[in-house]
Order: sequence, then C-alpha cells, then structure tokens
Amino acid sequence: MSSAAGQPDGEEVQFEVGDRITLKKGHPCGVNDWTIYRIGADIGLRCAGCGHRVMLPRRQVDRRIRSKVSGSESGT
Repeated sequence: MSSAAGQPDGEEVQFEVGDRITLKKGHPCGVNDWTIYRIGADIGLRCAGCGHRVMLPRRQVDRRIRSKVSGSESGT
C-alpha cells in the first residue's frame, strides 16, 4: 500500500477507475475504504461497506486521502 499523506502541497495523486482508497474520515456505515468508479473534474467513489456512491471534487479527494491501492494490486 502506498501512502499519499506524504505528498507535497500542490501535487495531485494519480487515480484510475478501480483503485481502492482510504479516506481520513469514515463513512457513517463505519468503513473508510472506497472504490473509484469515475474520473474527471469530480471523482466518483463507491463505499466498500454499503455501496453508497458519492461524487467529490478532485481537490477534496486529494486532501482527504490517507492511502491508495491500485486496482491491479487490490485483486479486483
């Protein structure tokens, strides 16, 4: 698992559809893990616990990310 917390300010993390990420704050269902299902100016995330889908601006995801596992590494 690569850590994104040490990213210098202003440097964006590169995302791909299928990547699994962990955010700093948990979802109300109790899970912190999300799967990326859409990439663009906004990033689409699906909760690994309950399946809820949200769209967040890329900048917000860059600030909230704790760690990232690429889709090929996660076995999906």
